[in-house]
Amino acid sequence: MSFKGGIKIILKNKKIYFIFLWHAAFLALTMSMIDLNTVLPSLISELIDSKLIFGLLYSMILGVPRVFNVIFSHYLSYVKYKKKILIIGIYLRSFSFLGMAITTYFFGKDNPLIVVVFFFIWIFMFSISGGFASLSYNEIIGKLTTKGQREKIFAAKQFVASVMALSGGLIVKYVFQPGKYQFPLNYSILLTISFIGLIVASISFWQIDEKPSKVSSTKQNLSSFLKKVPNIIKKDPHFMKFVIIENLSSFSLMILPFYMVFAKETFELASSYIGTFLIFQIIGMIFSNLFWGYLGDKKNARYIVRICILIGGLIPVLALIFAQVSPKLYKYLFLLIGFVISGRKIGFTPYLLDIVPEEQRTVYLGIRDSLNILVIILPLVGGILINFLGYYLTFGLVSLIMFIAFFSAKRDQCILLN
Repeated sequence: MSFKGGIKIILKNKKIYFIFLWHAAFLALTMSMIDLNTVLPSLISELIDSKLIFGLLYSMILGVPRVFNVIFSHYLSYVKYKKKILIIGIYLRSFSFLGMAITTYFFGKDNPLIVVVFFFIWIFMFSISGGFASLSYNEIIGKLTTKGQREKIFAAKQFVASVMALSGGLIVKYVFQPGKYQFPLNYSILLTISFIGLIVASISFWQIDEKPSKVSSTKQNLSSFLKKVPNIIKKDPHFMKFVIIENLSSFSLMILPFYMVFAKETFELASSYIGTFLIFQIIGMIFSNLFWGYLGDKKNARYIVRICILIGGLIPVLALIFAQVSPKLYKYLFLLIGFVISGRKIGFTPYLLDIVPEEQRTVYLGIRDSLNILVIILPLVGGILINFLGYYLTFGLVSLIMFIAFFSAKRDQCILLN
């Protein structure tokens, strides 16, 4: 390779890193404003005292993209250029935040049920646009990066995102300071920042020099495609085992938003604690990057996923123990939650991108999302179980399932092993 050719590769790699790190940074700032494990649970509990409604809304956030992604992946698999679709999806998500901000501000105090009803609309819009945006995003990053490069860029993205999220956490803590901003203005401010943050995050994607994706020359209709999905899964046992393990690991996600609700009910916390818990979660995400980066270098993305399952099984047990002491100890639980959130992002997607066929990458990503069925229903199931069984039995059940998944993987019953 010539010196000039080497310089071009370096500059190209720098541009790729800039594009995805810019987006990761401002997306993290955006999502920390309405963090799904602290801020959003607190907002919904202000509006309505129903764990069932909260579980249903959370199921929509996680589940709507997965329900439709197998359909989206079919149509996107015939689209050579995904950049415009990605940017449109981001804009739709940003305007859903603006809708939430306006609805909360005008109706949150006097008519909270109206806000809850509108939240079903805004969250549906947020989730379904995120579905085809994420498929386009993963396809683009798959095209622009190589197998050995992906773990590094995902780790770098996660580190930058964690640092930016810490800034967001400080903003949240400031907004929730006693006497600073009252409900519903406090949440409306955060949602408006989220709206602006997503717009800014999308700017770097306009700089993508996208090469055309490999698409099939013959187009099949949706019904024919859906009939072939079982055969695709059957012929790829590695992919099928990946889906099984990802579904089992979803049990830790089932109760993530309920840790905040549990703390508010146990300690009768003031709103000022929301920012504290969020900052500890973000600190966990930041420092865990060193840990996950070390594991990625010494092992691989599959090993990272397995350790995530283990930590996910420990968190519910620790929540029950820490709840017997004080909120000062309970806040350290969110350090571990940060570890799991970061590890899942660094582990799962890079591993999947490594094992799927390049020409069917979008199709596999869509099938993976739609087959991750438990993510769709578990938050709702979590709300139902907590209503009927209480926190202690529900948390204990989740830990048991996570430990079973971890030890099953360790006994070579799945692909997620060295």
